[in-house]
Amino acid sequence: MDIAEVAKLTGVPASTLRYYEKKGLIASSGRQGIRRTFGKTVLDQLALISLGQSAGLSLDDIRSMFLPNGQPDIDRQMLAAKADEIDALVKRLQAMSEGLRHAAACPAPSHVECPKFQRLLKAAASGAIERRWKHVDVPKLPGH
Repeated sequence: MDIAEVAKLTGVPASTLRYYEKKGLIASSGRQGIRRTFGKTVLDQLALISLGQSAGLSLDDIRSMFLPNGQPDIDRQMLAAKADEIDALVKRLQAMSEGLRHAAACPAPSHVECPKFQRLLKAAASGAIERRWKHVDVPKLPGH
């Protein structure tokens, strides 16, 4: 397949395909005239790149998930660490969402009069909320 076909099939612009090739994420199999050509395995590689990016992995992390021949070699420990990181973020966002929902529906005449809202304000002002989330054990991935 030439680069235009790959771009059309995947929705990945040709410029991005060239960039991925430069970064070592994919490899062209040759040229047809002046156009790069790719084997059909590039479609699976691009799908894995997209999935990795959706999970918040860096391109370097994603590149490490491919063998030199382009076959996947996924580091399960890296995936588990990323899942832990996402779980911690979900907990933090859930707590923020609950605080916002309470503030939006609080029955107190004013937020200044709401004990729960006041506790949230004091915790935020003292940095307790940020410290709480910094102590969540989130393994860092290489390159982060």
